[in-house]
Amino acid sequence: MSASSSGAATSGSGASKPTLVVYSAQGYDHAVVSAFSKATGIPTKLDDNSTGPLLTQIEASKNNPNWGLLWVDGDTAFAGLDQQGLLMRGFEPNVSWTPLAKEVIPADKSYTPTGLTFMGALAYNSKKVPNPPTTYQQLLAPQWKGKVGMNDPSQSGPTYPFIAGVMNYLGGVSQGERYFEKLKANGLLVNPTNGPTLQALGSGQIDLGLVQSSAATGATFSDKSIKVTYLNPATLLPGCIGIDAKAPKAVQLEAEKFIEYVLSPAGQKVMQSGDPTGDSLYYPVINGVAPLKGLPSIAGVKAQKINPYVWGAREPAINSWFDSNIK
Repeated sequence: MSASSSGAATSGSGASKPTLVVYSAQGYDHAVVSAFSKATGIPTKLDDNSTGPLLTQIEASKNNPNWGLLWVDGDTAFAGLDQQGLLMRGFEPNVSWTPLAKEVIPADKSYTPTGLTFMGALAYNSKKVPNPPTTYQQLLAPQWKGKVGMNDPSQSGPTYPFIAGVMNYLGGVSQGERYFEKLKANGLLVNPTNGPTLQALGSGQIDLGLVQSSAATGATFSDKSIKVTYLNPATLLPGCIGIDAKAPKAVQLEAEKFIEYVLSPAGQKVMQSGDPTGDSLYYPVINGVAPLKGLPSIAGVKAQKINPYVWGAREPAINSWFDSNIK
């Protein structure tokens, strides 16, 4: 169903509105899309999938796009789309941004941050691991052979920024490749996404899981033996929304309204209630919105911000290398 021709609906005023097609990998997206449509009368269609498949769909249809909005975690993906001219530029909602949010807004205003999490969160079984690793090099120790798990960057949106963050920290792509080759030699287990990696941790298949901070924190609610720490440095991971540059103007205006809704008090309330043990465990980008209880103080996380316009363009090649050599 294309954003321009899909099932137009009639609003209360009798005017026909095009359907806003939302591509999203967020755990709260069903709740937010439904609430937005109810609040505005704008008809919506949600395509909920993992980030990798959604980006593949966008790439495959870039000459005839059928999406209006993309909403996933990781600004590297958006920078890559922006460099291809696939995102509408020049729009940012008029809100009170936190200082950290201001740091991740692109100069050309081609995408909008909606929440912040981290990659390099280390979920661990505290019954088996009283003293978890604190550095990336410690994961290579013989005691962790076959006991470390992570996600596949071709499936899991947060994982490519994590890999890029490790490469950035170690000084470049080749240094990072050598690191992940050593991690593989030490028995690294690669699962598709956060869920299966955390399941492997819960079942005892692994003792350490490198996952997104929101997923790691959520896992501690249901399994009290799971604890979370952060490797130094963790990589800042903005959740972002971008608008299709080729969508009809009417759809783009609806997309702007969607972003404004997401960052409104009502929208933030739905975001924080839609997936309370998963993606809702983000750090807000709007002043006056408190994170959910259970999240550690953001001030206590030693984090780095990678340049999405440097690393976004490298994503296809690095993901391909990872799938060929590490997975």
